Amino acid sequence: MKSKISKTAVVLLSGGLDSSTVLYFAQARGFKCQALIFDYGQRHQQEVACAVKIAKSIGSAHRILKMSFPWKGSALLDKKIKVPQEITRGVPVTYVPARNIIFLSFALSLAEVIKAQAIFIGAHAQDYSGYPDCRGEFFKAFIKMAKVGIVAKHKIEIRAPLLNMNKSQIISLGSKLGVPFNLTWSCYRAGKKPCGECDSCHYRAKGFKEAGLIDPLANR
Repeated sequence: MKSKISKTAVVLLSGGLDSSTVLYFAQARGFKCQALIFDYGQRHQQEVACAVKIAKSIGSAHRILKMSFPWKGSALLDKKIKVPQEITRGVPVTYVPARNIIFLSFALSLAEVIKAQAIFIGAHAQDYSGYPDCRGEFFKAFIKMAKVGIVAKHKIEIRAPLLNMNKSQIISLGSKLGVPFNLTWSCYRAGKKPCGECDSCHYRAKGFKEAGLIDPLANR
């Protein structure tokens, strides 16, 4: 049974299973969602197209914000940098410098204008070891900054409901919420089917296996 919609939220939507689960999660908790999709010069447009499909699948309003990182600095922005075919230690080359800081800042600006009560982001614990802007302490610091950096009189919460979950727990939650995983895209490469080699594909496959579910993209 869906909750009565009485609040508005901006949801960062990438087209992956994490952010898609968060969109469904927010709407199930009574938020009228505005999905914010970034076309930021990433390696392929497939995830943007998937994000639009996800937003439409749940009837969420959405907007695509086109921007760029002209200085690149990531394998997701610079095709001269190879996407690793195995999980690496430390900060991976797929890290986009300050991406969550930038994306959350845009989301905060939008939330202030449309008088949204919350911002939802799909960051989670499994990215903690590699991506510094997916840590709990990062969100605590950003929330503190946001409280003094805007003029909105209403409270804007910044929520990362998946933060302490692993991939299998996220997939289980998404399954219960009815997330159409067949419309999501996690692979760092584009194609008719996922490459099955990058760390994003690895975590996705491992997550579905541990959740006891079948990935609808696995047999494409």
